[in-house]
Amino acid sequence: MKYMLLVCGDDTDDASDMAPVEPWVDELGDRGVRLHGHRLAQPADAVTVRVRGGEVLRTDGPFAETKEYVAGFDILECDSLEEAVRAAAGHPVATVGAMEVRPFWEDEDAEGEIRRLDAELTDAARAGDVERALACYARDAQVVADGRAERGVEALRKAWSQTGPVTREVLEFRIQVDESIAFGHALVRTGGGLRRVTTGYRNVGPRWLIVHEHVTEATS
Repeated sequence: MKYMLLVCGDDTDDASDMAPVEPWVDELGDRGVRLHGHRLAQPADAVTVRVRGGEVLRTDGPFAETKEYVAGFDILECDSLEEAVRAAAGHPVATVGAMEVRPFWEDEDAEGEIRRLDAELTDAARAGDVERALACYARDAQVVADGRAERGVEALRKAWSQTGPVTREVLEFRIQVDESIAFGHALVRTGGGLRRVTTGYRNVGPRWLIVHEHVTEATS
């Protein structure tokens, strides 16, 4: 299960004797517990946005005046909350600030959504439905096929319009998913023969879309 670890600093504490963070990052990374993370700029660089009565209200600074602030974040993958808490307790900032451990929302099936997206692309290709196929791609997507690159939805529209209906059979399909990006590796048979397709996906809110696709001829 994935957990968000919010690293909360305290601007009233002296962190000069705090242990370096890098060994903690390296140790959890080597164990596959820490998936990703980054430091954040100081609270003074924050902008708080509210909308009231249709008016956008912008305030420089954090949303709350407090001595504690979110200094960074880490994404952990642990078997239990207790394991995540132990990992948080080992973070050097825990000795001068606070660590908030919060589980990810778990009602999503990212891999299933991506497989359904690929099935939709297959059906659109077989029907020669250009607009339906384009709906599977982000507007700035890039497709590289046989050394030729097409970028953007208009270029893809032209390429798909010239193709017409295509038989597309997915023989193998492996997916690796992160929080907002994913990569797929597929062996696909089309009218042009057997191809290897490497695809990059991005979660754009309510759905996943293709942002990069690299197609090469499969070799035995």
